Amino acid sequence: MSCALTLRKRGLSCTLVTADAESGWLYKADQLDNYPGLPHVSGKELLRILREQAEDLGAAFMHGTARQVQQLGDTFMTLVGNDVVESRAVVLAVGAARPKLLPGEEEMLGNGVSWCGTCDGMFYRGKEVAVLSAWKDGAEEARFLAGLAAKVDYYTLQPHEAPEDPRISLLPGKVASLVRRESRKIAVVTDASEAEYDGVFIFRPAVAPDRMLPGLKLDGPFIAVDRRMQTSMPRVYACGDCAGQPLQVAKAVGEGNIAAISCAEDLAHA
Repeated sequence: MSCALTLRKRGLSCTLVTADAESGWLYKADQLDNYPGLPHVSGKELLRILREQAEDLGAAFMHGTARQVQQLGDTFMTLVGNDVVESRAVVLAVGAARPKLLPGEEEMLGNGVSWCGTCDGMFYRGKEVAVLSAWKDGAEEARFLAGLAAKVDYYTLQPHEAPEDPRISLLPGKVASLVRRESRKIAVVTDASEAEYDGVFIFRPAVAPDRMLPGLKLDGPFIAVDRRMQTSMPRVYACGDCAGQPLQVAKAVGEGNIAAISCAEDLAHA
């Protein structure tokens, strides 16, 4: 939101793609004592103030998770659910969380395992698929897949409201791993049972940055940036916790401002 404020003040349009605020660390902070000018403010209140300020300046907000970013010439196409956001630059402010992958998930990603129902659902028309979801948006993805696949089984990775749809079967058990069978099908192994599928779709509220944007250079668990908050890719910037320690709000706000200034300067000379 700090980045959006500066972009709008410089006359640039911007869209913030964001999941529920309640899922973030800042929202859960009862009191911040080190944010300049707002002593003893709660994280929830600080987020409310920043969002109102960004909205008043004309920043657009879009609920969802950015699952894939593709560069096509001078344009970036960001996939958010069933929608595509077109932009001339991308700023990553995705926090420090990194999803913990299931055993077997990374090896089969793109070969029977997918993180995007909209992208890959058509490949499983009339087939049997499993949905492994860690949040409520996975329920919507499962309903979309139910319109294509012959069978959809739903596994809950984290507690959330599961879909109520006669086309979707809710399966119990904690998912332990994914295993490729000789039949080329993928077995979802839980502590209660095992079942085989043609495809497996996994939905979480976070996507690893280098998976979301292939070619992005990392520095350990963080996105590598220079002092301009520029990443290894032109017109792609990163700020906040995802750009490294310290994991502090004041640092994130300052980096958001720098990323916006750098972005505006680069676009002006593009």
